[in-house]
Amino acid sequence: MNERAVFVTRFGGVLAAVGSAVGLGNVWRFPYETGAHGGAAFLLVYLSCALLLGVPLLLGELALGYVSHKNPTGTYRSLAPGTKWHYLGYAGAVCMVLVVAFYSVVGGWTLCYAASSLMGNVPDFVEFSSGVWAPLAWMTLFFVVNAVILLGGVAKGIERASNFLMPLLFLMLVVLCVRSLLLPNAVEGLRFLFKPDFSKIDGSVVVSAMGQSFFSISVGIGCLLTYGSYLPRSAKIGKSALAIALLDTGIALLAGIIIFPACFAYGVQPDAGPGLAFITLPNVFLQMSGGMIWCFCFFLLLAVAAVTSSLSLLETPTAILQEEFGMGRRRAVIVASCLGWVLSVLCAMSFSPQWSEQLSFGGMIVFDIFDKLTANIIMPCSSFLMAVFIGWKLDKKVFADYGITHRADGTTKWYGSLFIMAMRFVAPLCIFLIFLSGLGLLDGFLK
Repeated sequence: MNERAVFVTRFGGVLAAVGSAVGLGNVWRFPYETGAHGGAAFLLVYLSCALLLGVPLLLGELALGYVSHKNPTGTYRSLAPGTKWHYLGYAGAVCMVLVVAFYSVVGGWTLCYAASSLMGNVPDFVEFSSGVWAPLAWMTLFFVVNAVILLGGVAKGIERASNFLMPLLFLMLVVLCVRSLLLPNAVEGLRFLFKPDFSKIDGSVVVSAMGQSFFSISVGIGCLLTYGSYLPRSAKIGKSALAIALLDTGIALLAGIIIFPACFAYGVQPDAGPGLAFITLPNVFLQMSGGMIWCFCFFLLLAVAAVTSSLSLLETPTAILQEEFGMGRRRAVIVASCLGWVLSVLCAMSFSPQWSEQLSFGGMIVFDIFDKLTANIIMPCSSFLMAVFIGWKLDKKVFADYGITHRADGTTKWYGSLFIMAMRFVAPLCIFLIFLSGLGLLDGFLK
């Protein structure tokens, strides 16, 4: 086994992995997806999909990193020598750079809104996002925060930051939940979130729930594989995967408890879409007593979630540059960050009326192109191939030898056979449906 950086503690490793999984998809996308697809009906299907799809994929990706103790490219090269599978690691790295390019623009927005709320002023979203210099400055600050943490290394950078940021995120969630539950008519929001109307469950709800459970934990592209490779040998991968999935889902539920009671208390439609976070909710918070304080807490929550997940998006290409191309960590962090920053500039400027025409292709701005390309094509394809690799290509003895599917006495753990079955059949089928849905090829069959 190569000597390489590892997390100092199992708890720190799990917190870092939770931070990787938890991001804007939990606090931002989950509420508006739930609102758009019938509330509790969507939630029920989502929880089922998280169990059947999310947990096996999460366990599989963590396990790949854990058994190899290498970056994604090195993992596939060592587990399938003499094949082309290692290109899957490079594809994931490309995907992560593209994701961090547009993700950091949104991360910059969260920093701006948190700082503005603290100063007693929330900017107009359309005016702010269509500017040039302000979005670029906040996006650059977001990259600087990530780079500073990553330069500290795995234990002193990522793990230490996660040990601080994740409890802060939980604290902000609890504070905002309590405030939201004290609002008038909050019970209607809870009823919308937790009392299902089964008549609302149709094909579109099922596929959307599968997509949310899939995208929420960002599996298949190598983030969790990289963090899995940093886990100490004392880690219990099965328990770690379950803990990460439960915490990831729990945070999404807490975000719903924050947002839906607030929406019903102030007569806001819960299906307001992506604008819910930066347009609708600030107006809601400002109607509360101490509105700027609640605005600040909410956008600090979004900023923390964005940072913890973007760290893993930059760490994986950093690890590949280090281990596959022989770069020192400092240089690798700078190269990965600068590449992401350059692409992020294009994404940020594509909102500006001055540049949107030059930065549009096929009627879509660069920001949307990167989003659609990664979410609808690269991520599903990478995850599909990862599931096929684990289910059909990889020698299952590898997982047995490392205590992932078998105990020390050779007996199979209760989930061992179910896990392999899920990776062989359930995950590929579900991901294929998500892929077709993302391309719009199922629209005529889902209603």
